[in-house]
Amino acid sequence: MPLMLLTCGPLEFQSVTPSLAPATATANSAKTVRPQQPPTSIKKQLFSGQVVMLREALKRKGVQSTTEFDKLVVLETNEGELIPIVPDWRGRAFYQDKRLRKRPVQLVGYRRKGIPYLQVLMIFTLDHNKSTNSHPKKRQAKPIRHYFDYWCDICSIPMYEIKQRECCQGPIRMRYQPRGLPSYISVDPTGKTTGRESAK
Repeated sequence: MPLMLLTCGPLEFQSVTPSLAPATATANSAKTVRPQQPPTSIKKQLFSGQVVMLREALKRKGVQSTTEFDKLVVLETNEGELIPIVPDWRGRAFYQDKRLRKRPVQLVGYRRKGIPYLQVLMIFTLDHNKSTNSHPKKRQAKPIRHYFDYWCDICSIPMYEIKQRECCQGPIRMRYQPRGLPSYISVDPTGKTTGRESAK
């Protein structure tokens, strides 16, 4: 049953247990990769599209591949580019949780020079008819941007991958919070986004 918390605006929660991708190892099978901030010289940008399984995306584009690609995910951008995602502290959720795939997302992240992989810092979903909609049966013309993470009810601590809390060993839930883009991401008049370092 969804749980509503009245902190920082309306939130929506969903249980994480039923939807793990079958080809993925259990959440506790690998050591947690701790958050890593990019060097100040690297520009953080916004990447828009849908996260999909690499092999499926290649097949749609007429490229045949073998089972070695079965567990890899990529961001398929709105322009059709396939960008592989690093399974680190933030990107790992796309490998674990199939509910984050095949849906419109905006990812704040960065790529290092000479490396095609995207390292994700923030996940935003673009959703219709979330709990913030006063008329749930009426589809909104414009989707609402939600910042996504996981949440532990017992510890009241956000998390970024599917696993039990080290402190309470309790379950976690999906959490969506209506939120704008960070200040270092700007949008030009055509709707395209650019990244610029925030002044800290």
